[in-house]
Parts: sequence; structure tokens; C-alpha cells
Amino acid sequence: MSDPKGFDAGRPVVLRGGTVLTVDDAKQVLPGCDVLVVDDRIAATGPSLAVPEGTVEIDASDGIVMPGMIDTHRHMWQTAMRGYGADWTLTQYFVWYYLEWGKAFRPEDVHAGNLLGAIEAVDAGVTTTVDWSHGLQTTQHADAAVDALQAVPGRFVLAYGNIQQAPGEWATAPEFRDFVGRRITGDDMLGFQLAFDVTGDPAFPEKPAFEVARDLGVAVTTHAGVWGATGDDGIRLMHDHGFMTPETVYVHSASLAADSYHRIAATGGSVSISTESEQSAGQGYPPTWALRAHGIPVSLSMDTTVWWSGDLFSAMRTTLGADRSREHLEAHAKGETVTHCSLRADQVVEWATRGGARALGRDTELGSVEVDKKADLVLIKNERSPVMFPLLNPYGHVAFQAQRGDVHTVLVDGRVVKHDHELVGIDLAAARRTVEQTVDHLRSTLGAEAWEKGMNPDVPETTILDNPYTYTAYRSASTHGH
Repeated sequence: MSDPKGFDAGRPVVLRGGTVLTVDDAKQVLPGCDVLVVDDRIAATGPSLAVPEGTVEIDASDGIVMPGMIDTHRHMWQTAMRGYGADWTLTQYFVWYYLEWGKAFRPEDVHAGNLLGAIEAVDAGVTTTVDWSHGLQTTQHADAAVDALQAVPGRFVLAYGNIQQAPGEWATAPEFRDFVGRRITGDDMLGFQLAFDVTGDPAFPEKPAFEVARDLGVAVTTHAGVWGATGDDGIRLMHDHGFMTPETVYVHSASLAADSYHRIAATGGSVSISTESEQSAGQGYPPTWALRAHGIPVSLSMDTTVWWSGDLFSAMRTTLGADRSREHLEAHAKGETVTHCSLRADQVVEWATRGGARALGRDTELGSVEVDKKADLVLIKNERSPVMFPLLNPYGHVAFQAQRGDVHTVLVDGRVVKHDHELVGIDLAAARRTVEQTVDHLRSTLGAEAWEKGMNPDVPETTILDNPYTYTAYRSASTHGH
């Protein structure tokens, strides 16, 4: 834990001389620019700013100042199982969490995962994270989740869900309403959504949960277009019953028909893309190419660190790669050549920042470096890294060169929470101890055999094609030729 001298509450901060990516409407890049923070707001931007007496000065020269990143879908309660499911498909994930072992998570285990996930997000420059919290079997679990989020100086959205019970049941339970009344108080640092999926059952059993969301005035976030789980039938049910709104966030949306994309576009919703997840787990091909064609707004997310990283730099990189790969593949199938990339680096940086702010309905306050907006800021700078120079194309540098180890300083709501690559006022050792207790609990609950089997699913047999060429003969002929 680091507590550098000088970052007193309420003291102004100025980031001096950085290359500022405003991510505003004009997508301005401002070299040699200062950013002054007073209280929780950006007070001024420009070269060589005059600042109030007592302002803390942070040298941002040779660095990039950008808006804090926003992750619109992360199952933070699973963070304590980091990397456990690296070789899973969706099938193994569903079996492990939904059917077998998700029920073994106690409130303190949800707390441990959320605490570590929240710290990880802030450390990586993710200043706002949607906790897609579908492990809330009881309101005690939900209280534990919120306690963890509020223990970390980041901005979070609790997306309340419960995979062990139907949405129409948990969302209408008196204890859920009690929880909302107790814990969701309008705190600017803690937003609230309802998180559940629509199976496509014609009876539309999810309708009561949508009605609760409407009554509470909160958005619904839903895994849509997940191959074999949620699809076009669910979208049609939502649309026919009037539950597709501009606030709705559709996660993945990777295996939908054009009709569903049209419905999302027409109702103003947005899609949260988790490219590392879609590429690996099997929801469908990451659909940014289709979303762009339909004019659907995009935000980025990491899904879960039980499989993948919690690193939005990786999200930007893999999203660019997947979109461009699809463009080339489809062109090649028609005998054509792509000569100019359609998806650009500045667009994925925008998706990782302002796109998330728009998805959460907070783009008037978050997502860009503009005067009077909230001071959620990231300085990317690493004097010990050969990757941080030369700085020629700042948007390209963020998307393809930088990584979370290059996050030098992070401000959330005007507060410095990381500086000079060290967390400020965060007890990482305590988080480690709570996570170790959760791992010990889960390992002993499963038993050694189930623990190992869960982490190492069967490897399918690989069929080697018959080869008409005999390389032994080729080498022999080559030898005789000499």
C-alpha cells in the first residue's frame, strides 16, 4: 500500500505537459497540454496553466492523458478464481457456475472476488466498472458485494443478478426491495442495474423482472446473442412487450440475426463487446462489424477473469484484431482485397471510454477530457519501458502499444488512487488474504479431484489429415541430387 505525501483530500491536482486525448466530439489530440483538477471536476485544460496555490503537480510529459476507461460488463465476484477456467468453453462455465459449484460461494467469497476485482480495475485505469453480479443468491451476498465495491475508491455499477433463481422470482422478492432501499441511495460512486437473461421461452417468464426495473427506473443489462443460450426469440419478446429501451445494454450480441440488430438500433440500445470472451468461449464471432453496419453504439468489457484478463487495453487490441480479421476474411472469400481498415484505433479508444459512459447514460459527466466533466483520468507513462517512445500516433499507441503496467496515475472523482505505478490508500495485502481464504474454502468444498477436473476439462482428439506427400522420399531425392 502506498500513501504518497501531498494527495490530501480536496487539494487541486494538475497533470503537466502530457499528450491529451480528449475523446470529445472533435477527437482532439492536444500535445504539451495541462489538465487541472479542482475538487471532483476538470477545471481547465491548456498549455502552461496557472493553478491555485498548493496544487499538486504531476509530470505528464512523455505520457498520454486520457479519460478513465469504462468496463460495462465484468463478473467481479469470480475474480478470486482468476485463471481457473483458462481452457473452458461456455459449456464448462455454465456447468461449473450455474449447475455445480456457483452455489458454494458464500457472501464472504463474493466480497473477496469483488474486492480484488475492484482493485484490479482501478490499477489498470478502469475508473468505472459494471459489476455484472449474477452470483447474488441472497441479499447477504448482495450486501457483501456492495461492501467490497465501496471499500475501493473507484466508480462502480452493481448489476444485480442471481443465476440460482429465475429473474421473476428474485426481482419480486420483498428482501430484494429491502436491499434496494437500504443500499442503493443515489451515491454518485455506485450505480445500479438489473442483470438477467431472456431465454426466449414464449411464456416470457422474465416479464416481472422487467416490470421491476421499469418501476425502479433502472436499466437492464442482458446477455443477448449467446450461441445456444439466448437469441433472436428473446429479443423479439423484449421488443414486443416494450422492454427494449435506450438504457438497455445487450452483452455479446454475437449470434443474432439482422432483424434483432435492427430492433436494438431502432430502440436506441447499446452492445457491450467482450472480444476476448467471444473469441474463446463460443458466444459467436465478436460482432463489431455487424454493429457498425447497423449503427449500434458499442462499449467494451472484459467478462470474467476466471478465464481472461481484466485489461481494457487487451479489449481494444483484440477488438481491432477481430473486426479487421473478419473484414479481410470476407473480402478474401469474394476474391477481393481490403486496402483501407474500416475500424480505426481512435474508435476503439472511444468505445473503451466514452462508449461506456454513453451506455451507462453518463456521457454528460464521464468518458472525455472536457472542462466541468468528472475528473476520472488516466496518465499512461512509463519511463522504464522501451515501448513508451517514440510517441507518434497517440490513439494507436493506446490501442496497440500500451498495457496496464504503463498506467502511471489514475484519478477517480478527482481523487488520486494510483500514482507513479503504485496504488494509493488501497490495502492489497488485505485483499490477498481474503482471496486466499476463498480459494481454500472452494478447494476444500470441491475436493482435490473435482478441483483438478474443473480446471482441466477433457481435450478433444485431434484428427490428422491424410497427407499425400512423402517427405522421406523428398529428402532422399534431394540427398541423391547432391
